[in-house]
Amino acid sequence: MHYRTLGTSGVEVSEVGFGAWVVGTDWWGDRTRSDSIELIHHAIDQGITYFDTGDVYGHGDSESIIGDALAPYRDEVTVATKVGYDFYNNPQAGHGELPKEITGEWIRNATRRSLDRLDMEYVDVLQLHNANVDEVDADVLETLDELREEGLVDAIGWALGPSIGWLAEGDLAITEEFDSVQLVWNLFEQDVGNHFLNTIKKTNSSTSLIPRVPHSSGILNEQVTPETGYDLDDHRGFRPDAWYETGWEKIETLRFLERDDERTMGQAAIAYLLSHDAVPTVTPTFHTSEDISAWAAASDVPKLSAEELSKVSSLYAENFGIDRDDGMDQLRSSVDGEDIRAAGINKRATRGPRNTASSD
Repeated sequence: MHYRTLGTSGVEVSEVGFGAWVVGTDWWGDRTRSDSIELIHHAIDQGITYFDTGDVYGHGDSESIIGDALAPYRDEVTVATKVGYDFYNNPQAGHGELPKEITGEWIRNATRRSLDRLDMEYVDVLQLHNANVDEVDADVLETLDELREEGLVDAIGWALGPSIGWLAEGDLAITEEFDSVQLVWNLFEQDVGNHFLNTIKKTNSSTSLIPRVPHSSGILNEQVTPETGYDLDDHRGFRPDAWYETGWEKIETLRFLERDDERTMGQAAIAYLLSHDAVPTVTPTFHTSEDISAWAAASDVPKLSAEELSKVSSLYAENFGIDRDDGMDQLRSSVDGEDIRAAGINKRATRGPRNTASSD
């Protein structure tokens, strides 16, 4: 495992991180508390030191599990959490979005509650969870600075949508020199990541980008196959047939990234993201200890060559040679699609609880 620094914060992260949304919730299968702790300890054994949780995951259960599991290793690990949802006063309706609270007072109180559940005196990275661009005002920014000055957090981040907001939010975080921006980014979904790379370059910002969903929800690691895809009982089971069909076709065009006994497709998907200087860590969704062992090793596989990266870019530009839509050719926007149009991205803004943009 190799390690990098988050922005200019001095906070060190492992190149492969642990997304703790898989513990304390049933979103990715049921597991006991002891199962979750065993999974976390196995990640540590594989060199993973970056653990990313959120207060809303399991309504605090994920933070509590992370705190218990990491207590013996606190000085050896980097812990990130997220705040911004009011799950204290609102019941969870399935996987639907809860009401948000993005104010200075709420962030301060939520952070202290998170620290209590984690049983930690500070958190290495505090992230705003799916905040919209119009919610992050001077009061919020000042509170984040104060929390850092008080030693309660070491670095500040912003975790983005996709069902809430993308470009304007990430651009603001980069402009305001947040230490990190978390986003969905993978070989099949490059628009947002590429846009932020350009924003970082134009602004000379030190903000780091933290990709999640590097395997496009299971296709790029081949856990979702033509035989298994339609039988999924989680959120992926509700995706259109075209998403599966085009994904299976796209992956065949990327077989050149595989190297016998050196780099699997699942590892190549992570290595692709780590090829960008702005990316210090990638957080895949681990289901099993076998996943952890395989994908943690992506830090050590052969890096993608310039020729391979160029070929990936060319394939993406021509939609991997596929002449039909995957049924999900949309981006959510909190500013009615203005940010999408300004970026010249050929996607549509969609309707959501916090925007009324047309999906036409």
